[in-house]
Amino acid sequence: MRRTQLYLEEDLWAALHAKARLEGATVSELVRVAVRERYLGNLEERKQAMLGIIGLWKDRDDLEDTETMVRRLRGGTRLKRAQAGLRAK
Repeated sequence: MRRTQLYLEEDLWAALHAKARLEGATVSELVRVAVRERYLGNLEERKQAMLGIIGLWKDRDDLEDTETMVRRLRGGTRLKRAQAGLRAK
């Protein structure tokens, strides 16, 4: 965890302190929760989004299998050309 400082308007500062007292939390906790929800999204929503991706392309028959694709990509001459360039120096 890292420490940071924030400049807050008086009304925002007062609202955060009042809310922290009501919830039995610290202002830091409230800020962390708000920033996490605003910029990272709700944890459960993120989890559901990731689970929604699983098997997304399982029924696609227009894609080559993973092993074939990797072998095709690795079959290029880029590595040989790079090695030849190193030897020439």
